[in-house]
Amino acid sequence: MKPEISIEFFPPQTPEGNDKLRATRARLAELKPAFFSVTYGAGGSTRERTFAIVKEIAAEGFDAAPHLSCIGSTRESIREILAEYKAAGIRRVVALRGDLPSGMAEAGEFRYANELVEFIRAETGHTFRIEVAAYPEWHPQARTPQDDLAAFVRKAKAGADSAITQYFYNADAYFHFVDEARVAGVDIPIVPGIMPIAGFSKLARFSDACGAEIPRWMRRKFESFGDDADAIRAFGLDVVTELCQRLLAGGAPGLHFYCMNQSALTTEICRRLD
Repeated sequence: MKPEISIEFFPPQTPEGNDKLRATRARLAELKPAFFSVTYGAGGSTRERTFAIVKEIAAEGFDAAPHLSCIGSTRESIREILAEYKAAGIRRVVALRGDLPSGMAEAGEFRYANELVEFIRAETGHTFRIEVAAYPEWHPQARTPQDDLAAFVRKAKAGADSAITQYFYNADAYFHFVDEARVAGVDIPIVPGIMPIAGFSKLARFSDACGAEIPRWMRRKFESFGDDADAIRAFGLDVVTELCQRLLAGGAPGLHFYCMNQSALTTEICRRLD
């Protein structure tokens, strides 16, 4: 069975951004992804923009998977969103804990993603296919790797259908995480998240903040290129393509691309992977 790919977008803030995303989506649609996912701001801050893009994707004939975060939300607000998605023909969601919006002190009626998964199942049965997050290099707020694995197991057992991982550049971290999840009784597909590399400095800052390790040998190589954007792009394409090849050869069920609303790098990686 050929591995599936999926691709993630974030909601643009301007009409020009929406136009660019439509063009990007048209190019990426040629890859025939299983679905496009759309992120959701802290505390639902992009709710309307997320819903608008999701409806567009569905109208274009593609499976759309809106992110749904529970921190700062109430059961009633989540119930309303699920009803909106169901009415629009959406049948897949990415259920996340999410971040507490700046200035908000209370988490709301949900504390963890497994509670959101349980709520979706209780409210809608199997109307939605539920994706959840996984962290091969451990969530930065987890006290221990064991705590983080236990949190993932709870999400899976609450009714998740499959998982998408945080991006990483160390394939061994992914394989180790999958092995530990299987030992813990989790049998759902765990799809590796892939971040193509357009530039190094922004990626380094983002990775440091979210806990995704950039191996030292990669950092040193990127640093050696200085401001040579073409060299950085070429090396990044080689590194990420080789990572994807190793993941697929090792049994990964597919690849989820964090494309950052750009098409060129994801398209080139998939071309190289055939």
